[in-house]
Order: sequence, then structure tokens, then C-alpha cells
Amino acid sequence: MRIVLIKYAHAKINSMKSRGLGDTIEKVTKATGIKKVVNAVSKATGKPCGCAERRDSLNRKFPYNNK
Repeated sequence: MRIVLIKYAHAKINSMKSRGLGDTIEKVTKATGIKKVVNAVSKATGKPCGCAERRDSLNRKFPYNNK
């Protein structure tokens, strides 16, 4: 069952096109479950994680120039 879930997550991640490093990091955190933990901690503490801003900043600083 675990292999099927990993293959599904891998296929889902590959279907999204990364604009830069921020998108790639977001994909990795989603696939590994880190994003769920961060969201839970953010909700419990009442503090925003800043994930979207960090992703956008990294995309601007390290774009992949996919054309």
C-alpha cells in the first residue's frame, strides 16, 4: 500500500510545473508530509507560517525560466 501512495504522490508532484526553487521546495514538503505538520503548528499557535511568501520570494530569486 505504501508503494502505491508514494507512486501516486510522485505522479501528482510531477504533473505540476515548477516556476522556481520555491515551487520545488513546496512539492517536497507536501510529498513528505512536512507541510501538514507546519500547517497544524501554525493553526495551533495562531501564527502564519509564511510559506506562500517564502515560496514566491524563492521563485523570484531562483527562477527556472521554463519556456
